[in-house]
Amino acid sequence: MQLSTDQNKCDDELLGGPGEPLQGSMDTDEQLIELVRALHPHKPYCLVESWTIFNVDVTEEELNKIHAVGQLPMILFAHNVRFDSERRFDVGDWVRSTFAISFEEEFLFETRNTIYVLRGPGHKKSASLKTVLSFF
Repeated sequence: MQLSTDQNKCDDELLGGPGEPLQGSMDTDEQLIELVRALHPHKPYCLVESWTIFNVDVTEEELNKIHAVGQLPMILFAHNVRFDSERRFDVGDWVRSTFAISFEEEFLFETRNTIYVLRGPGHKKSASLKTVLSFF
């Protein structure tokens, strides 16, 4: 199978290097569950490992639209779900979020519907929205 030049560019953009290293929480799953339940008692949460936060490259106009609906141009991809409070994902599944509404304490990535608890090492990279959405 041969990929187009555009597809190769997309793959290189996401897989061409690890990006900026970040560190999620090193607490135990139990400690993290207790913390997220205390901070956000009525919101579903998902503990993840092997994660990357994508800072989505957008135009100023797109950024204004994203901010107008209370979101940030950031999307999370995680290779390994450790626990999901709503059982939407099985342990070991991958997950890609929608746009963030907040990123707190360097390990709590919040979207409109879910708090993603980032555990262990991860990365931050920049990519186009088209690339992030088309690759996974």
